[in-house]
Amino acid sequence: MPRTAASRRAAPPRPLASRRAAPPRPLASRRAAPTRTLASRRAARRLAADLALLVVAAAFCLPLAWVVLSCVDPHAGLRVKAPDGLTFGNFDAILTADITFTPLLNSLILCGGATALTVACAALAAYPLSRFRSRFNRPFLLSILFATSLPITAVMVPVYALFVQVDLIDTMQGTILFFAASQLPFAIWLMKNFMDGVPKELEEAAWTDGASSAQSLVRIVLPLMGPGLGVVTVFSFVMMWGNFFVPFMLLLTPEQMPASVSINEFFGNRGMVAYGQLAAFSVVYSTPVILLYVLIARRMGGGFALAGAVKG
Repeated sequence: MPRTAASRRAAPPRPLASRRAAPPRPLASRRAAPTRTLASRRAARRLAADLALLVVAAAFCLPLAWVVLSCVDPHAGLRVKAPDGLTFGNFDAILTADITFTPLLNSLILCGGATALTVACAALAAYPLSRFRSRFNRPFLLSILFATSLPITAVMVPVYALFVQVDLIDTMQGTILFFAASQLPFAIWLMKNFMDGVPKELEEAAWTDGASSAQSLVRIVLPLMGPGLGVVTVFSFVMMWGNFFVPFMLLLTPEQMPASVSINEFFGNRGMVAYGQLAAFSVVYSTPVILLYVLIARRMGGGFALAGAVKG
């Protein structure tokens, strides 16, 4: 039954201790729960990132595993499996002048010449952009950036028509020029960024001694940006080495075809593919790129040796 007003008035007051609030929890205990929650969230995110990286790594490793295993498999197929037996018959079948050696030589001539031309032109173009300030620098760099976004198929038809008119179609020198022109925009961007890291005071000291701008570029700037030259060289060479579309369109004579085009010969009619020979050719085809990277990797990771070069 509800209590009346008289009974409520008559009720003795509660002790002061019972009305007092419960003592607060220690500060450490209050901070412990959010800290544990935050740590568990970070662990979950780290685990999710690790799983995603493992999936990406598997996507890259599976094709490489197929190439390595299939090149020595006498009954190679599309599946990644252990070889039925070790054999080098796949390499014996492809190591001929028509299948491997002549296309590889053509690839070395095309990509080597175009890479040398790209690096030289990129250095000459990046030097004034890095050393001289002008209101046209930014528009020029933005134009170069726009040129890097153009797909190669968008310019291939007018380039083919131009090469026919100037009699450069089906020539090695014409393909080298187009290779260099297609890689030059991004090479200029890379070269300029590396060139900006070389102190201008070193060149000013050389100018005081009577050196010209060309001499300071060749004798001071380029030797100090060795890692940058290595990056531009490897990037340009790799991008040209794996290009199929450009030589397929500009070269017509089978004897001039590079290895990136001759690999198409392993895909026969009616879906018949010599997978073992294709894998063996892929191993041989990737060897020059791996050797180039190994030769330049030490300089690429060395960084700029500029410590102590400028005092003041």
